[in-house]
Amino acid sequence: MSASVALSNDPNWWRQASVYQIYPRSFADGNGDGIGDLRGIISRIPYLQELGVDAIWLSPFYTSPQKDAGYDVADYRDVDPRFGTIVDFEEMVSKCRSVGIRTIVDLVPNHSSEEHPWFQQALKAGRGSAERARYHFRDGLPDGSPPADWDCSIGGCAWHPAGDGQYYFGLFGPFQPDLNWGNNEVREDFIQTIRFWADKGVAGFRVDVAPCLEKYLPEHLPSNEVISAAARRLRQNGCPPDIHPFTDRNGVFEIYKSWRKVFNEYDPPLMGVAEAWVAQDRIPLYADANGLGQSFSFDLLLREFDRAQYKDAIETSLKMAKLAGSSTTWVLSNHDMIRHATRYGFPKVSGEWTNPTHFDEPCEEYLGSRGNMPGFDPVLGLKRARAASLFMLGLPGSAYIYQGEELGLPEIVDIAPEHRQCPVFKQTKGKRLGRDGCRVPLPWVHSEPGFGFGGKPWIPQPDRMGTMSVDLEEKDPRSTLSLYRRALTLRRELQSPEEELEWIGENSRTLHYSRSENWEVIVNFSEVEIDMPPGKVLITSSDCPDGRLGPTTTAWLSKSASS
Repeated sequence: MSASVALSNDPNWWRQASVYQIYPRSFADGNGDGIGDLRGIISRIPYLQELGVDAIWLSPFYTSPQKDAGYDVADYRDVDPRFGTIVDFEEMVSKCRSVGIRTIVDLVPNHSSEEHPWFQQALKAGRGSAERARYHFRDGLPDGSPPADWDCSIGGCAWHPAGDGQYYFGLFGPFQPDLNWGNNEVREDFIQTIRFWADKGVAGFRVDVAPCLEKYLPEHLPSNEVISAAARRLRQNGCPPDIHPFTDRNGVFEIYKSWRKVFNEYDPPLMGVAEAWVAQDRIPLYADANGLGQSFSFDLLLREFDRAQYKDAIETSLKMAKLAGSSTTWVLSNHDMIRHATRYGFPKVSGEWTNPTHFDEPCEEYLGSRGNMPGFDPVLGLKRARAASLFMLGLPGSAYIYQGEELGLPEIVDIAPEHRQCPVFKQTKGKRLGRDGCRVPLPWVHSEPGFGFGGKPWIPQPDRMGTMSVDLEEKDPRSTLSLYRRALTLRRELQSPEEELEWIGENSRTLHYSRSENWEVIVNFSEVEIDMPPGKVLITSSDCPDGRLGPTTTAWLSKSASS
């Protein structure tokens, strides 16, 4: 480990940070059981330091039956034995801090696991009990059917039988009952959870499904048709508030204001970032300084590699962040989405393409079992992904990098059914592929079993992943890993405290902006070479022969003679 790096107490450290998302079970395996863990993360801290990130975000590592990759939490204040111990966690946080890397953890407040002690108590306690009041229980209809026909996000009905004539609400499956945030015991317990992890040294929290905590469940529940219509309206700017019974209701912001009071007890204050798939004009409410302080901008992730779409997404995201007094949070891939190196390989990529849980059968044929769908071009996909990533890393605001994208990893579609674990795949009996394709364990060493991941990986890695292993890419100055390392180093050196950009010129082929008087970023969306703007070329996403900006290529330029 390198010499210690002192972390500042800057309360705004997060505003333009580069954050690396770690999906623990797929990052690195430290004990050889085939599942990534905290010891594996500790062993790879030098890699994270070399990459040049400011923080890591850990997807759930809490005690869990792992029916939904840890988002079904059975104990919010302990580490699942599969991943290690509290002592391992404390060591990881400490060693990350020693090299200048902060730790953000996932917080899952909307629902618990069915194995959480509270829910087990609720099942035993019966109707009208204080134990059931921590969740949402309802009597079935006179004919014994569920109290409403609402859709579950992974298929089937969202009201699940409790075994005694009552049903409980579980938006994300029967094994993940939704908590009742109208219950003071629930609210107080999560305050304890926040303090528990903050006292362990975490710098903040990514809040899972942040819009869904507040619910309005009247005696007579509306039909699925009614709430589906409300959900469609919620996607529109200017939609009246509180039209949906369980998402994006205004009452949720009182919860986050109570959290902010706790966040501000720490020095520097804890940061929060909302996973909020809401209309653009609602994002400032989640990013408000009196609440979580920041909300993901998924606008770029949902767009095609297209000049007009990119410009619109950037301008809208910056506008919403400014309204909130926050900073924009850019993301191109994560643990729920098809990796952008694959998305960009198709001629056109609509917003629905981003999430593999949306595809009905024959989705595997639609994606192509090995990316062989007519029109799919994996070389173009990676080239676009590199250009998009370099362009994104220059933007004002924080940048979230999903593990493996720095290697240019594609979506792995050809996973045998017996190896798939996403509950979407299981609940739909294979009609929807689910999210396993972006969760395949990372390749570290091309010549070792499991490509150096550790034990036999929990999802088998196809042979082709070996060509994108860390050990090969770090030796290649033209690799995607080398591109990310260089870009993140430059980002730290060039980043201006002003979270603004200024567009330069206007044409149909490029987007060109300046971040300061000395730093410019330009991307060529066209299929032809164009003249490179004046200035010293600092980095390009693809080769630029003869000093021209190649097709589907991004360049960073400096006007400073000293650069």
